[in-house]
Amino acid sequence: MKNTVKAVAILGSTGSIGQSTLDVIRENPGRFRVVSLSAGRNLKLFKKQVAEFKPKTVSVLTKDAADEIKRDFPSLEAGFGVSGSEMVAAYKDADITVSAIAGFAGFLPTYAAVKAGKTVALANKEALVSGGALIMAEVKRRNLNILPVDSEHSAIFQSLAGHRLSDVKRIILTASGGPFLREPLKKLKTVTPRRALKHPTWSMGKKVTIDSATLMNKGFEVIEASWLFDIPPESITVRIHPQSIVHSMVEYIDGSIVSQMGSSDMKVPIAYALSYPERLPAKKEPFEVAGKKLEFLKVDPRRFPCLSLAYRAMEIGGTAPSALNAADEVCVDMFLKGVLRFTDIHKVLCEVLARHVPGAVATVDDVVEGNRRGRESAVSIITKGKI
Repeated sequence: MKNTVKAVAILGSTGSIGQSTLDVIRENPGRFRVVSLSAGRNLKLFKKQVAEFKPKTVSVLTKDAADEIKRDFPSLEAGFGVSGSEMVAAYKDADITVSAIAGFAGFLPTYAAVKAGKTVALANKEALVSGGALIMAEVKRRNLNILPVDSEHSAIFQSLAGHRLSDVKRIILTASGGPFLREPLKKLKTVTPRRALKHPTWSMGKKVTIDSATLMNKGFEVIEASWLFDIPPESITVRIHPQSIVHSMVEYIDGSIVSQMGSSDMKVPIAYALSYPERLPAKKEPFEVAGKKLEFLKVDPRRFPCLSLAYRAMEIGGTAPSALNAADEVCVDMFLKGVLRFTDIHKVLCEVLARHVPGAVATVDDVVEGNRRGRESAVSIITKGKI
């Protein structure tokens, strides 16, 4: 049977996941065509992408940038800001929308894609962390697919294939442990952003790399997995796996554990999401299992106290996860700027959750409001020195 060409929309095309997605498309000529792209501030790279892939519509961060794109590419429809990203996400000709915008900024475009009936390849975990109730309700109503791009959630997705959800005992999310897995605890107060950005196994954006160092990223992945796979948080366990070979596991009620393993390469889950339910031939040497060490450790709550906050936010419910996510964005930004110490990230997040009065998540405005309140609370705590 002849393969059909999938039309792809990419949110965040100049970021790490966006660039890797375009690499996958380059490596598989005739399988995909890019129909819409959105980007942030990297206009130089974005123009090169537009010239190469010739999308029909694009979006950038500001009106001035959109005007510049229109001057350089007169035939293009160019939007900007949130509305522009929503336009790209919901573009009429797209078969699949890759949601790779970092942070809460990815929520509204992801929701727009789902509302437009698109299959979503999801790399933006914040969309489900903040607005999982809304997004998954719409996914179920429209009988859509959300195909996970995070390596851990792709592993779970693949490990669940062919099995009954009722037979699942628990999900085991793996985490590398980041750069400070074996750092003396007393030295964590003085770690610098430069050191925290040196992830041992993955090459990622700054925000997710810092979140990996605190394990807040894994906490958000717990929330995302709960929504994606309809599994309660208490049935999701995190284990440290420094080698980043086993990307996650599913344990079944009979004691069997099914896992997915491979190299630390985001192109693998990206390619699987783009080609699903098919698989694309690898463009590199096969992963060799001989000589590999597999080590699994329990999470030390003294070293990684942020993880428990994700479970607490889900227990509180409503807008609590949205507020936690927003506060974390503030904390990471402040840490990277040298305003906040590494160990103070947990203190601020803990205080934000303690102060937050959760509201229901029934509308987009509810999610946005939860985000606003979490952000303002974190800023207030930090600027007033209440940590």
